[in-house]
Amino acid sequence: MARVIVVTSGKGGVGKTTICANLGMHLAKKNLRTLLIDMDIGLNNLEVALGLEDKITFTLTDYVESRCRLRQCLVQDDDYPILYMVSSGNFNFNFNFSLDSMKSILNEFKDMFDYILIDCPAGIDAGFARACRFADEAIIVTTSHLSALKDADIVINILQGYNITDLKFVLNRVRGDLVLDKVMLDVYDIQKALNIEFLGVLPEDDKVSFASINEIKNINSKCALDRAFATLTENLVTGSKKLFDCTYKYKGFLGGIKKYLKRKT
Repeated sequence: MARVIVVTSGKGGVGKTTICANLGMHLAKKNLRTLLIDMDIGLNNLEVALGLEDKITFTLTDYVESRCRLRQCLVQDDDYPILYMVSSGNFNFNFNFSLDSMKSILNEFKDMFDYILIDCPAGIDAGFARACRFADEAIIVTTSHLSALKDADIVINILQGYNITDLKFVLNRVRGDLVLDKVMLDVYDIQKALNIEFLGVLPEDDKVSFASINEIKNINSKCALDRAFATLTENLVTGSKKLFDCTYKYKGFLGGIKKYLKRKT
């Protein structure tokens, strides 16, 4: 029976879809059957993050409107055979995607996978409720910016109202140099503010942010962001509470030089 986890944020642009895609790939690396469901109807881009946009034939919109069977919506990843995704499809104003439809979709997929990650749309409207209502767990993605933290806090309160008690946050785009200089909040500051446990932290990495999906899939394991995702995945699977050190390369004499140069760029 799959663990059904919604990846949400409230605020758009904090890296939620990218985290969902990379977490799915790392789960597949651990030989765990994983399904990613993009519930951002009309603005869906999870297939783009995975490089699978050309393989989409049927979507959840097609299934709900009786144009296909549910399993025809499954798209297999080219590089990780036990990683699948489902696209939500394109929005139209007459489209009726009910909570009952979402419940039946999850019920059919639960026995096929070890993990189901739901990529939640930004905001807290009907699309948010549809994506979150039947999840067992939630990962709240945030950055240290005040607006992101405020939205994350609102989302946490709503999720608790849905009786989702297993809530953890991921702090994304952490700059180790700014954390050391006390300019940026660290994960423990965020934990106190949100009053929930952390799942992990992810460092800012411009090289990865501007890379193509094929480059991301072939990131060397020595890359800081890839190692951070590996730690994040281990925490999710085992319940460990390891914290990737985003400040490590800015410590010591040479680290001080790197920190100085980073602040100058």
